[in-house]
Amino acid sequence: MSPLEAGVAACLLLGALLGLSAGVGLVRFPSTLDRMHAGTKPQVLGVLLVLLAMWLHRPTWAYAGPLLLVGISQVISVSVAAYMVARAAYSRESSDDDTELPAGDLDDDDPSSSEE
Repeated sequence: MSPLEAGVAACLLLGALLGLSAGVGLVRFPSTLDRMHAGTKPQVLGVLLVLLAMWLHRPTWAYAGPLLLVGISQVISVSVAAYMVARAAYSRESSDDDTELPAGDLDDDDPSSSEE
């Protein structure tokens, strides 16, 4: 096995593990924002590593262009989708989910936080 093939195998395995961790995070995390983070960060890195492995398998410019286009569109579309999910979750203001901002602990005007 050449060093290039070892790099391809490492990128594929790491990308698959990151995709698996994204799926596990989507199932296990309780709140929308936690699930959104788990579904975007490792998933994008995993896809980019798989694309890198595909290019390392056949390192020509003919393969680099479409793979680069797929990688850029993946990064853009996932970030836009995450923004839309976060905005919808925040505007929903659900009490059974941890999507709303925490109450200000440093707010001096809150009578429930004063200790007498």
